[in-house]
Amino acid sequence: MFVSLLIFSLSLLGAPFSSLAQNVTPLSELQWTLTNPNHSISVPGHVPSQAHLDLHDAQVISDPYYGLNDFNLRWVAETNWTYTASLASLNLSSNATTWLVFNGLDTFSTISVCNQQIASTDNQFRQYYFDVTKALTGCNSPTITINFGSAPNIADALADTSLNEPWKASQLNYEFPNRWLIRKEQSDFGWDWGPAFAPAGVWQPAYIVQLSNNHLYVRNTLLDIYRQGQLNNLPPDQTKPWVVNASLDVLGTIPQHAELRIEIKDASNKTVTSSVAKNVTISGGAISGSIVVEDSAVKLWWPNGLGQQNLYFATVTVVNSGDTVVSSTKRTAFRTIVLNMEPISKRQLGQGIKNGNNWHFEINGHEFYAKGSNFIPPDAFWPRVTTTKIQQLFDSVTKGNQNMLRVWASGAYQPDFIYDIADEKGILLWSEFEFSDSLYPVAQSFLDNVREEAIYNVRRVNHHPSLALWAGGNELENLELYLAELYDPGNYSRWQKEYETLFLNVLLPAVYENSRSISYIPSSTTNGYLSLNHSAPHPMVERYNNETEGYIYGDTDHYDYDSTVAFNLSSYPVGRFANEFGFHSMPSLQSWEEAVAPEDLHFNSTTIQLRNHHYPSGSLNTTNFANSTKGMGEMTIAVELYYPTPDKADPLANFSSWCLATQIFQADFYRSQIAYYRRGSGMPERQLGSLYWQLEDIWQAPTWAGIEYSGRWKMLHYIAKDIYSPVIVAPYWNYTTGDLTAYVTSDLWESVNGTVDLTWYDWSGNVLSNVTNGTSSIPFTVGALNTTKVLQTNTESLGKSVDLSNAVLKMNLTTTGHLPNDKTLSIFTHEFFYHPILSLGKARLVDPGLNLIVNGNNDTTSGPTFTVRATSGVSAWTWLDSPSGVVGNFDGNGFWLVPGETKTVGFDVKNDTTGGEWVKNVTVSSLWDFSTP
Repeated sequence: MFVSLLIFSLSLLGAPFSSLAQNVTPLSELQWTLTNPNHSISVPGHVPSQAHLDLHDAQVISDPYYGLNDFNLRWVAETNWTYTASLASLNLSSNATTWLVFNGLDTFSTISVCNQQIASTDNQFRQYYFDVTKALTGCNSPTITINFGSAPNIADALADTSLNEPWKASQLNYEFPNRWLIRKEQSDFGWDWGPAFAPAGVWQPAYIVQLSNNHLYVRNTLLDIYRQGQLNNLPPDQTKPWVVNASLDVLGTIPQHAELRIEIKDASNKTVTSSVAKNVTISGGAISGSIVVEDSAVKLWWPNGLGQQNLYFATVTVVNSGDTVVSSTKRTAFRTIVLNMEPISKRQLGQGIKNGNNWHFEINGHEFYAKGSNFIPPDAFWPRVTTTKIQQLFDSVTKGNQNMLRVWASGAYQPDFIYDIADEKGILLWSEFEFSDSLYPVAQSFLDNVREEAIYNVRRVNHHPSLALWAGGNELENLELYLAELYDPGNYSRWQKEYETLFLNVLLPAVYENSRSISYIPSSTTNGYLSLNHSAPHPMVERYNNETEGYIYGDTDHYDYDSTVAFNLSSYPVGRFANEFGFHSMPSLQSWEEAVAPEDLHFNSTTIQLRNHHYPSGSLNTTNFANSTKGMGEMTIAVELYYPTPDKADPLANFSSWCLATQIFQADFYRSQIAYYRRGSGMPERQLGSLYWQLEDIWQAPTWAGIEYSGRWKMLHYIAKDIYSPVIVAPYWNYTTGDLTAYVTSDLWESVNGTVDLTWYDWSGNVLSNVTNGTSSIPFTVGALNTTKVLQTNTESLGKSVDLSNAVLKMNLTTTGHLPNDKTLSIFTHEFFYHPILSLGKARLVDPGLNLIVNGNNDTTSGPTFTVRATSGVSAWTWLDSPSGVVGNFDGNGFWLVPGETKTVGFDVKNDTTGGEWVKNVTVSSLWDFSTP
């Protein structure tokens, strides 16, 4: 057990595994210096790091995230930077082969050892390895120098060539132009939710490796675990045994008659199987082989809420003449995850599902509802993304009832430790190659570069059970090909062919040739394939349009910034799966205080506006208020349409209220869409997934995020947690006809029975007995992964007997059942308040008379709890707020109360700099408070 845990802890740190007769030294142990070209700046450097971070550590620049430094520090990105270190302290052996291994160089680098140029690199996402033995020979004072060229400048230089012409018409510019020409994190050039720093540096761990004769170093390990006979994108036979295919990419010469041994142990260090691999091949610096594992020998891995996360350790060993040459251990699991895009079957048609194709995920042969959000880069500077930050972020994911994240392109391929944490917590990661909102070059040099990038990353992360899918990129079919056809229809066939060259002829083989356990789609939003033939030279033929009346294909991507139709159900798309949808909001006052000067803390200050990158400036213009004010205006209009407008006498309190008001609209809008998509599980579209945009913030700014940069939850994450509960009740109102229905929707894998209690109140909390004669209790039965109607009425007829501006419907659901793969009987409850007047700004709100009681003290075991009570009216959007100095989240928030009701919630502390004093400054408010001074 100790050995397995030690190996795993090393993998979390990104370290290589030691093998016999090898000496591996992290380059982080060297003393580095960072300089600019004329040496007017010379400061200590680090590996891994990036120039901005080292300059900030040395106080050459201020915090890149503060104020308008997104614009003020562009000179850093436009400068070349050189990292230099002495190798003398390593006492390198002259009798060994010496390699440099880089897991990530960002992006254009020239590497020299002992003043001899070793290589140049041009891809942030590749692993590079160089034999430097000759360069070190006879070198008395060995040094290593890594010069990084300015990525924006190099991209501009490439744009001056003819390579730019074929795809220029449909490109989306953010700040720095020409991002699509280079293999660097595309959002480094700006995005509508983030800054444009375009950093440079050794952003991933790097090593110097010395090998004695006849020994090996493992630079990458592939494990592919699949059902016997399984093929990509197709549901496998769950009765078949498991195949474990292993492959080691090594430095050194592999003995021609070497054996490969694969041993699998469970979490308690008990050996499950250990045998010599069959079908061993040695080719291109890799040795591969496979074993078969009986189904009964292992337990399955399941996503959050669907079962246990059973994990195993697989050790792959190269043996030559009975001696161990090298070995590698990876933590892994046994599961199948398939994106099913097969045609709707006769059986499904008989169930009332519309014709077309499926578009849903299946885990271990089971359909399930994918609930989650989109994961963007958690920081503009990857070296400061820590295990703690991701642990806390993914804790919020699981506490938010989510089981899947779409890892958006174009950030960066996630480091292994992020997949490790997802493996532990049961979070499926729909992963994407780093291409987004552009058409890309098809020059052979570009394609060859991408091929190496893709193969490395597919092999690197394939052992993680959390890996759910590979997608070629973001919004390519539904946006980029659409724009190409719109802007240059005469050349559309060319754009489509070039698109297929990259996403079907390069990326698809990178997946299919290295893994049989994972599905691939060319674009995040896609209508799927017309045909899939694994024996064909080009296995996948795409379906580009959904034009067959009465048929449904593919997933949906939906944004509508016209807030007047935000709650119009007919404005939402009908599809099999929703992979993106949303609306932006402001972060909290507490987050703004981290990055903005006190004098700028008002809604339309210059700094606040220019940190709003929706809409993107589309250039390097630092004063593009015309675009940023559009986004500010959209938030303002939405608040004024639907809620009381904050108008407090104190400017800071008014700013804070406005921030919260935009969050309420965002949460309300998302809740409406999520409920609608979830209801679709029982509708003809058989909709089985919703991933909203977006999970978290990359910095402090107006964005679509539900979790702020510090980890503080916005209103959205609380409401998403609620509406992603396993069994929910929700209203659906056609405000054109007045028809009001309510449905119970269940994600459980069994039918359940229960009741929904319906009670109408006025805003003072009096029961409107003339509507339903008090509380109406409605029994229901809802099938597995299904929905059922529990209410049908009309608000126009209701309005004849009730003042709709003074009416609220409270829906309470109670049922019992089993979570998937859980024998424990659980009680499920859910609550939803519906108001038949669209704008709460026109509702007859009253002061709910909220009381707040703090229970217990701020100890390290359970922490405090907070009890809120409404005394004199219905409390809408009740909000508990924690002050600056503490970061954490409540168990629940954004809830509603009727007079006499109480709700008690706990608080999960992530970081506290107040010594527990924060508890005294927790406040509670409701929508009513927007209208008070």
